[in-house]
Amino acid sequence: MLARPSTAAARLIPAIDTADPAKAAALAAALAARCGALKLGLELFTAEGPRAVRAMAALAPVFLDLKLHDIPNTVAGAVRSLLPLKPAMLTLHGAGGPAMIAAAREAAEKAGAARPVLLAVTVLTSLDAATLAATGIAGGPVQQVLRLARLALEAGADGLVCSPQEVARIRDAFGQAPMLVVPGVRPAGHAAGDQARTATPAEAVAAGADWIVVGRPITGAADPAAAAAAIAESLPA
Repeated sequence: MLARPSTAAARLIPAIDTADPAKAAALAAALAARCGALKLGLELFTAEGPRAVRAMAALAPVFLDLKLHDIPNTVAGAVRSLLPLKPAMLTLHGAGGPAMIAAAREAAEKAGAARPVLLAVTVLTSLDAATLAATGIAGGPVQQVLRLARLALEAGADGLVCSPQEVARIRDAFGQAPMLVVPGVRPAGHAAGDQARTATPAEAVAAGADWIVVGRPITGAADPAAAAAAIAESLPA
């Protein structure tokens, strides 16, 4: 299982969010040496499938961000199907419930020590309190994040995906044991885009993030490798 990062650069996970395999390959080649893992999400997976995972895994550990969310039997089957691809990290929605997460953990254990880190997504970084309320969830993002965090960790998740704004609260509630992967990270001066709950890379790490996920500020830069290096240099030791 992937260990926690030991250097600033290893904390960084660039998000390779594109359906273009040639662009994804070029970004992965440019960034693999400057990060701890590469995020492969729905855009590339739906376009290229397992082939994209294998290609990226040859360069760096893969954070496979598929956000699995279905009945326990289906999610367990999906995890078993993904194990031969050897993703270092795999996401599933905490809102799928404890039985689903427990089934995913049981399936992942078939890979033994090489199993992926299972990360439960709490509340998407694009959602704010008003949007959550519109879906029937009152109390705001922090309450929902902590509720799903407890559920997921007790059911067998290794860690969580949350916004930078909940990291410190999760550490206060659950200590250092959960691995925390934190998207919604924007360097100072960059537009938030569709992210509602953000912080800078240094702020996210100072709050207790193990890994930070950064997409467009890196992949949209004229020199993605230089952008990634600058972010890594901004992180606290």
